[in-house]
Parts: sequence; structure tokens; C-alpha cells
Amino acid sequence: MKVQAITRHVRISPRKVMEVTREIQGLPATRALDLVQFMPLKAARLVSKTLKSAIANAENNNHLSRESLKVKEAVVGEGTTIKRGSSRARGSSTLIRKRTSHIKIILSDE
Repeated sequence: MKVQAITRHVRISPRKVMEVTREIQGLPATRALDLVQFMPLKAARLVSKTLKSAIANAENNNHLSRESLKVKEAVVGEGTTIKRGSSRARGSSTLIRKRTSHIKIILSDE
């Protein structure tokens, strides 16, 4: 049975989060949680929250045991981009893009 958790509009670039999600794909959920908790990255904290939410969904909604869960997919999508301007020389300006991410983790008991 598949169980998922999604965190939307996280204020971090998707590229930075992909580094963490690549590491946990295919691992058992408990081992993935241990791995993520000891990474010194902001992205690791955000993935950890999403992973904990997916585990809680599996335990409470579907009555699955934590030990039987495995990370089937960990996907990062690009969210909305917040656009800001910055002043430059001679009265011109440049666009600053503040990127956001959608983190989706799918657990499976198979």
C-alpha cells in the first residue's frame, strides 16, 4: 500500500533539496530518517519533516508498522518563484528569483 506526504511552497531551491532526496530513495523509512537527521543541511530538515509526516500517515491512517515501510519515491518539484528586483548601476535593475519547492515522499510496505 502506498502512503504519501507532500510539503508545498518550501522556501528553498529544488536543486538543493534533490541532493537529499536522492540519498534516501529506496531505503527503509527508519534508516532514511536516521540518515536525514544527521545531515547538516536546511534541506535535510525539511525532508525530515515530510518523511515524519508520511510515516505518521502510514501508522495512523493505514495501520502499517514503521519497520515495514520503505521509501519508494522522493520527488522534488519546482514551486512558484517569488520575483524581486535589485538596483544596479546607472539606474537599472535586475531580477532576483527566489525559488520554492514541493517535496513529495511516497512510502510503500512492499
